[in-house]
Amino acid sequence: MKKTATAIALMSMMCAAPVMAEATSNKHIVGLFLGTANIDNDRDFAYGLEYEYKFNDTWGLGPVFEKTTNAHGGDGVYVRLVSLYAHVTPSIRLGLGYGEESIGEHSGSEDLIRASAAYDFHFDGGLGIAPTLALDFVDGERNEIFGIAFTKSF
Repeated sequence: MKKTATAIALMSMMCAAPVMAEATSNKHIVGLFLGTANIDNDRDFAYGLEYEYKFNDTWGLGPVFEKTTNAHGGDGVYVRLVSLYAHVTPSIRLGLGYGEESIGEHSGSEDLIRASAAYDFHFDGGLGIAPTLALDFVDGERNEIFGIAFTKSF
């Protein structure tokens, strides 16, 4: 799984190489995500960390780490993925990611594909708030994640 995710990340960067012009905005974005996840028709609190490196004003790439503590009867769900982002406007960000989901700390993992959309509100000092909606596709099922990312760009 790790080799697959690494290969996809490298291929994504190579595909984006022709458009890697110098960005006029900050290149690094760190975010703290707080929200809810609908997994197996149960809504549970979800939180996570995300990072994006912006190649230019349109394209970015970065990892996402997320946890839903009480999902699957309290075992918890852990999500790790790499996402390619398209900033279609200065505020609208679309993402497509690939990674893995595991239940509990010591279980095996399943491949995960995530499609996401966020609306970024930018404030002075590189601070931002981004309401976010994501759909995870795992083992033939779809999970919905909704929340807010609190971001800092530099």
